[in-house]
Amino acid sequence: MLGTIQGLTEFLPISSSAHLRIFPELFGWGDPGAAFTAVIQIGTELAVLIYFRKDIFRIASAWLRSLVQPEWRGHLDARMGWFIIIGSLPIVVLGVLLKDVIERDFRNLWIIGTTLIVLGVVLGIADRVSSSTKVIRQITLRDAVLMGAAQALALIPGVSRSGATISMGRFLGYEREAATRYAFLLAIPAVVGAGLFELQEIPHGENAYGWGPTLVATVVSFLVGYAAIAWLLRYVSTRSYTPFVLYRVALGGATLALLSAGVLTA
Repeated sequence: MLGTIQGLTEFLPISSSAHLRIFPELFGWGDPGAAFTAVIQIGTELAVLIYFRKDIFRIASAWLRSLVQPEWRGHLDARMGWFIIIGSLPIVVLGVLLKDVIERDFRNLWIIGTTLIVLGVVLGIADRVSSSTKVIRQITLRDAVLMGAAQALALIPGVSRSGATISMGRFLGYEREAATRYAFLLAIPAVVGAGLFELQEIPHGENAYGWGPTLVATVVSFLVGYAAIAWLLRYVSTRSYTPFVLYRVALGGATLALLSAGVLTA
């Protein structure tokens, strides 16, 4: 079940880490831990690697050529490679520096419920005020840095990696499909890196489930995640993020209400 939740929520702007914290608590399973969350995200990122394999190969090859062939340095795909690397730095650096705080303090359900609501409202505002005039090939270094900084906010469960990046992209005037596509590409280094970094924690009691269930959940998250990518890119080409905004606010409000009633423990 947790693999299915991860696959569905990783790419939708509703925060997979929040769902993996709220639902196990709601069903009495306990907190699966940050290590479990990070590792099964490798499954969904594998879905990204396969779905965007042509884009990734084109960007990677152009970037590598630009390192040795000056004529490639102004190429759009070469610059995109640098933008993804530079945009990934904030979440990587802060993730390492704040590892203990993230795994201990940020997983508090009061924080998660609040961030679901606040960032949901931010996404709604960004989607409404965006000029929607920019396509992905118009991305600049400034925009890459700003979207990378926004992605770093996803270290707080409830923010949503894709939601934060998409919100910034929409504020900067990018079309929904462009902001969503770039959010997926930008997440690859951070999520794969975090998953590999947390692999060492699985056998040492940091994961409530152990290797077997974790691997099963990772495979399920890959299968469900691949389908979710295809659906979301088609959806945002013609529709707004409003349903996701409403869902975030409802889930955040319900979480805070259940905490207040003593049904959930923070």
